[in-house]
Amino acid sequence: MPAKSSTIVTALTTAAVIVVGVLGYQAAASAPDTLTQARKAGHQSTPKSHRERDKKDKAPAPAPVPDASGTGRRIVYSLDAKRVWLVGANDKAQRTYRVAPSAVSPSLGAYAVASRSVSVTGSDGIAIEHVVRFAAVDGVTIGFSAAVDGSLPEPGSAKKTGGIRESREDGKAMWDFALHGTKVVVVS
Repeated sequence: MPAKSSTIVTALTTAAVIVVGVLGYQAAASAPDTLTQARKAGHQSTPKSHRERDKKDKAPAPAPVPDASGTGRRIVYSLDAKRVWLVGANDKAQRTYRVAPSAVSPSLGAYAVASRSVSVTGSDGIAIEHVVRFAAVDGVTIGFSAAVDGSLPEPGSAKKTGGIRESREDGKAMWDFALHGTKVVVVS
């Protein structure tokens, strides 16, 4: 019997070594080229080259909060820039992003979040979520929302809609930030 159990142990050990070798090969083959090249060269990049690469990879600085948008915790919506800022009590933007403007624009000025809906059908017939309403113009309700299917309104649409569309991710951030009564400032 001892000969059989040592044969089994040897076979299992050999199989384990083969599996580890195959997994190691697969990991090396799927590694990004930069890591593979560094391994082949036998050295790491110098800190200076990391800094130069990081400078190239950095995204541009976010657009600053418009000066004429007041102070304190607020939502700032720029009609010309087609951009929203979620501004904290410290007057610093917590988030900023581009939006697709509504066909009907609110007048410049300060408003407050008047109502919210988790999900509804928009006036354009699209299922929307995270709806944050703050104004009305000639019977058209104006608010921020995200289309459930991720679509954006067609530019120049003849429909008189008040939905300022944002991505689903941005819509969730707006929903979390824009509680009932939150100040909304519309600037040019």
